[in-house]
Amino acid sequence: MRNGQITRRIVRAAGAVGVAGIVALGVGSATAQDQQGTSDAFAHLPSELVLTGTVRDFRPHPEGGHPDFQRYNTGLRVGWVAFELDADGKPTLRDGGQGFSISGGFRDAQGRSIFPFTSSVDYMDSRQGDTSGTLNAQSSKVYTSSESFSQWFRTIPGVNLAKPVSITLARQPGTDRYVFHAHDDSSKEGIQGFFPIDGELYGNPAGDQWGHNYHFTYELATKFVYEAQGNNVFTFFGDDDVWVFIDGKMVIDIGGVHGAVSQTVDLSRLNFLEDGKEYELKVFFAERHYTRSNFRIETTLKLRSVELPSNNAAFD
Repeated sequence: MRNGQITRRIVRAAGAVGVAGIVALGVGSATAQDQQGTSDAFAHLPSELVLTGTVRDFRPHPEGGHPDFQRYNTGLRVGWVAFELDADGKPTLRDGGQGFSISGGFRDAQGRSIFPFTSSVDYMDSRQGDTSGTLNAQSSKVYTSSESFSQWFRTIPGVNLAKPVSITLARQPGTDRYVFHAHDDSSKEGIQGFFPIDGELYGNPAGDQWGHNYHFTYELATKFVYEAQGNNVFTFFGDDDVWVFIDGKMVIDIGGVHGAVSQTVDLSRLNFLEDGKEYELKVFFAERHYTRSNFRIETTLKLRSVELPSNNAAFD
């Protein structure tokens, strides 16, 4: 994440955005009334979703570590990761180029940031009220090589260390929305945020001044049954790189080393989804640079767990 880029304005904005959830579904208690004493039409839903993913820790480039971590400071950079996962279910690179910066914005009629390539892919429909920004091709590096990028979400001895990490999404009172929110809070002393492996695995980097273990990736996977009549929205707010895939197709692209930003996908735009069928959803997140780490997910999808990848083999 970009050093010094998360401002008080972004922290305040965090309360207005959401994002989505993943992996093991935990059942919690639910009450018939919310905190205001009004009827809760969603009281039958679990109060929490416990989601488990895999964190992979890397040594930063200045310490002789991975060449993609603590090396680049690019700003938001989209379109350099392929729109479909590879045969192993992992992100891969698009042919040529280091992606695009964005001028203006790609937004829906509600003003939410959306996938900037909606009009370019055949699996996602444009909508009345969508507005388009401008994509500007970039040549400065956002990654080092196809080999280095292939290591981000694979457990490789000598390159990274891995462990399972769970997060908990809480159902918002009176709604079917689940939220996990780890962000830098300007009202508190020190730097807050999403730091799931402080003091663990490789430990905090030698250059750390903030008490956190930076330079890691987080991979989440889940399955859900698509309900065509439901409200199916998924949003991510944070930094650095984030890609979300449904059925192996990219639906959110927030690549690059940047301050916290958001992007939303309304699943009713995805023209390949069929009512009542089950689909896989994957989130790939990278924290690549001092000093902030924001991670907010929100979803109305009914998620169920999938088996985590092995972290014992040379390549998972």
